Amino acid sequence: MKTLKTYRVIKGTGLAVAGISALAMAVGAQAATLNIVSWGGAYSMSQHEAYDKPWMEKTGDEIVNIDRSGNALAGLRAQSQAGNVTWDLVDMLPADAMIACAEGLIEPLEHDELLADAPDGTPASEDFVEGGLGDCFVASIVYSNIVAFNSDMFPADEQPSTIEDVFDLENYPGKRALLRKPINNMEWALIADGVERDEVYAMLETEEGVQRAFAKLDTIKDEVIWWEEGAQPPQLLADQEVAFASAYNGRIFNAMVTEDQPFEILWDAQVFELDGWVVPTGKLDKVKDYLHFATDTQRLADQAQYISYGPARLSSSELVSTHAETGIEMTPHMPTHEPNFATALQKDDLFWADYNDELTQRFNAWLSQ
Repeated sequence: MKTLKTYRVIKGTGLAVAGISALAMAVGAQAATLNIVSWGGAYSMSQHEAYDKPWMEKTGDEIVNIDRSGNALAGLRAQSQAGNVTWDLVDMLPADAMIACAEGLIEPLEHDELLADAPDGTPASEDFVEGGLGDCFVASIVYSNIVAFNSDMFPADEQPSTIEDVFDLENYPGKRALLRKPINNMEWALIADGVERDEVYAMLETEEGVQRAFAKLDTIKDEVIWWEEGAQPPQLLADQEVAFASAYNGRIFNAMVTEDQPFEILWDAQVFELDGWVVPTGKLDKVKDYLHFATDTQRLADQAQYISYGPARLSSSELVSTHAETGIEMTPHMPTHEPNFATALQKDDLFWADYNDELTQRFNAWLSQ
């Protein structure tokens, strides 16, 4: 009997529910409801298409998508302190995962027991990109923090091309939209001020380096609109409220190819990092089968049909093909594509795990000055 799949937004709750009909529930095995936390927008859509739909068809489970990854660490702390952990699986950044793991908020993971082998039999522990597997973390994608610009706001022969241009108000006027956090902004400030990429984090460990980054940010501070949600930068660019905006590369890609927005990405000094899954303490038995499925080679390759984030499994790369909606080749839009990757900086998760609280306090104090 054919099942009727449903996917709906629960208004006023911030939740999206994906599931199957009651009829299918009656003819299938006992179904579960999985509360899965992610980032929302184009990224959650890509997960829904690549992981959730086939999983629901296979099992009859209902999946509740919760857009809270931006504050996932705080959310896990609050639920743990209240003794009521309702999240079953959480999409989280590696630096936050290190902290959550150290605090006992999430489960340690035995990767080769939990995760699928590659199609050729390579164990999972040998099939992820460097840094893709942590004590309590499984990466799913490689994505990039970039700066994009609206090409309609600059003459055709004077388009920006480097991170230094973001800090050049004289030649490239207009507002800038930047994430309201020190992460990425501190790195870009130092690079724009002449610090070599391989010296950025060593410099930020010094008081001189921190002061230098803030001094560079001071040069554009009055022209910055600070954003907090990933949907804001593309909208600010589209409305021409800003000329430049820092953003997740997948959000800009989605606006460019599905909305035909006149955006361009400055791949110069992209800060690339991993993103993936953590399991709240006590939830592993409930989600281990879904996690095994959602991180296998085919599922991570399938996700790249919907968003321009590279798969974290090495065996998935050769399966990346074209964009599901437009049919364009996805490889040139990946952060790891060689021309895009030439001046990339890898986010130092250990640095941010150690210094995030301190630098966030200083950043917020700087903002209030």
